[in-house]
Amino acid sequence: QPALDDGNDTSSNMFEQPDWQVALWAVAYSLVVLVSVVGNLTVIWIIVAHKRMRTVTNYFIVNLAFSDASMATFNTVFNFVYAVHNDWYFGLGYCKFQNFFPITAVFSSIYSMAAIAVDRYMAIIHPLKSRLSSTTTKVVIAVIWAVAFSLAFPQCFYSSTKFYSHRTVCMVEWPDDYGGKHQLSYQIAVIILIYLLPLLVMLVTYSLVGQRLWGSKIPGEASDHYQHQIQAKRKVVKMMIVVVMTFAICWLPYHIYFILGSFKRDIYNQHYIQQVYLAIFWLAMSSTMYNPIIYCCLNQRFRSGFRQAFRWCPLVKVSEEDNMELQRMRTFRTTRSYRTETTSMMSRNHANALEDATPKLIKS
Repeated sequence: QPALDDGNDTSSNMFEQPDWQVALWAVAYSLVVLVSVVGNLTVIWIIVAHKRMRTVTNYFIVNLAFSDASMATFNTVFNFVYAVHNDWYFGLGYCKFQNFFPITAVFSSIYSMAAIAVDRYMAIIHPLKSRLSSTTTKVVIAVIWAVAFSLAFPQCFYSSTKFYSHRTVCMVEWPDDYGGKHQLSYQIAVIILIYLLPLLVMLVTYSLVGQRLWGSKIPGEASDHYQHQIQAKRKVVKMMIVVVMTFAICWLPYHIYFILGSFKRDIYNQHYIQQVYLAIFWLAMSSTMYNPIIYCCLNQRFRSGFRQAFRWCPLVKVSEEDNMELQRMRTFRTTRSYRTETTSMMSRNHANALEDATPKLIKS
């Protein structure tokens, strides 16, 4: 995302605030960074360290977690310090980086979510079509990052620092000045590409998936395993819908803020705008810490993984069921019983058997 551009061209700093106010904001932002980094690194460990968790969906979740943890680490603290003091302390190189990397990370995050939505759509709506392999999934992730770098490059290229008598400003100097055709076109393109378009894709895919999973009744004669699979699919889809809605809500005020600023730049000169920006930016950055919490609350295997990761805490107890949840051997047992059941059902209910026989175990 674009960094906070300074609309005040005077050399004085009109945005100084009391120490107690700075301390409260520092606590709020520190909480985001701590929860995001610890939570997302734990999610990555749960998936990478356990073979049973290495699915197409979870590869994209690793990419999403990496993007969120990186955003919290490399952008949140520095942009917070800049927003509080309205003085850039970190040099031209990091000015270019902090204008470049947020767009890259957000693009990677939301297109990882979109990829999960498309994968769920293919698995549930077109179960007999071939699924993404792990190699193809990694290629898709690499393409996402390559496009993200390309989209963010103009922000990096035009970033510069300006020195006034009392402070330094990190800003993006567009060829025709801020609010001109270049800046406005780029801003609109970014919002479409990293917000509206992927959200539209996810709205359509999850609507169709939801209609299939919740709009039709499970046949009464279906096996217990078939019913379990449907319930598992529902849980995964429900979890990802919560993730997407959280992202959309957290970033909406931020996009509105910069669109309004593009048309009416003098709002950046208002004394209250610093508090507004700090609140909006905190909400946007907080999107990086919610996903691990959502996974832990709505997914049994991630919950078991978190218990194992934090088993050193006195209040955390790891059960035998938690250990079994992440063991690969259960996958083979499930697959064998799965094939046995579908074979016995084939003659009785061909349609259900086709659905059941598709190798698309969804981790729940």
